[in-house]
Amino acid sequence: MARRDDILDFARDLLDLDSYHDYGPMGLQVAGAEEVTKIAASVSCSRELFERTAQAGAQLLYVHHGLFWEGDSRVVDVQMKGRLRALFDGDITLAAYHLALDAHPEIGNNALLAAELGILERERFLEWGYGGPLSEPVALEELVRRLKAATGRDPQVFRGGPERIERVAVITGGAAKLVPQAAAAGYHAFVTGEPAEPTMHLSRELGIHFLAGGHYATETQGITALAQRTAERFSLDWEFLDVPVPV
Repeated sequence: MARRDDILDFARDLLDLDSYHDYGPMGLQVAGAEEVTKIAASVSCSRELFERTAQAGAQLLYVHHGLFWEGDSRVVDVQMKGRLRALFDGDITLAAYHLALDAHPEIGNNALLAAELGILERERFLEWGYGGPLSEPVALEELVRRLKAATGRDPQVFRGGPERIERVAVITGGAAKLVPQAAAAGYHAFVTGEPAEPTMHLSRELGIHFLAGGHYATETQGITALAQRTAERFSLDWEFLDVPVPV
């Protein structure tokens, strides 16, 4: 058993939350039980997730995509009421870790996925991403295979770059708009979660391959690693709750 606030302080320090401005409150979003014996982790908030967290016997839930975002309505409507009721009924603490988790050099979504793709000497790409040379040049088909192995799903691919891929950049989630920056930085392929409507022609015209492994699917690793690291630190049980979406 561990104190909720000690766990939240640990996560804040580990991810250096104060160094990142985000689109919503990071860390604690809804307070639940003060004592924790089990941590649950998942990608995105939903009433189903909150109900499953209670069923799993967890008192603390880590998510990547939190419940509150800048620009959202301040009205607690029927949907939000249902989500909050599920949290309150389960006495569950909800904590969200978004951009800081994407950016972390060890347990972040981008660093972990980059390593699985074969980027061993990683360099920072923009504020949150990672990129670098592959251990050896590969064809697009091999990079696709590696991404599928990492995410468990067939990626959406727009061919636009060279036959042999030497340098790859990774920003998980919804980063299709950053294709021009990846091309300008000299990468041969850019990996993210989902495309935008202009992405196919943009990648072709800029001479870079584009691979979308799924917004949800590319962002399971970081939150899992955070839960595992926290559970090890406090000798707690933990569980990843898979509530996938096809995007």
